[in-house]
Amino acid sequence: MVEHRQGPETARLRLRALTREDAEDFYALNSHPQVLRHTGEPPLESLEAARIAIETYPDWARYGFGRWACELKETQRVIGFCGLKRLPELNEVDLGFRFLPEHWGKGLATEASLATLKFGREVLQLERIIALVLPQNTASVRVLEKVGLHFEREVEYFDEPCHLWADQPQR
Repeated sequence: MVEHRQGPETARLRLRALTREDAEDFYALNSHPQVLRHTGEPPLESLEAARIAIETYPDWARYGFGRWACELKETQRVIGFCGLKRLPELNEVDLGFRFLPEHWGKGLATEASLATLKFGREVLQLERIIALVLPQNTASVRVLEKVGLHFEREVEYFDEPCHLWADQPQR
């Protein structure tokens, strides 16, 4: 299986697998209260926990794809992530993105998501890509609308009511 650790580039972003050197940025993202209020996830507890999460991320070896770091070309800093994740419990592939608040409202999530969807369709040959979003996360809903996904249904995901958006109807 080919591991797609290097993702697409956009006008402003490089999408690539996280490395141990990204642990500080990854920790900042995944312990930020404003970011986490829209994820339903607990914060990372420490920089070491961030390193361990990066080093033990199983999706590259298991599926050949995963969530990419979004590196801002201008600064070469990781400001978020975007990518695809297989959700075996739903038998779907999920588009997910997360950015630090100082980068919200600049179109970066849309830019990264469009590149990721194109990669999923053209390189991975995926027939369907979904996105799960908490209903109150209106900014992410706007991104999903902009990239061409449509609300399909409400689902429970890890005991959290989520809205499932999709690029293609379920077969």
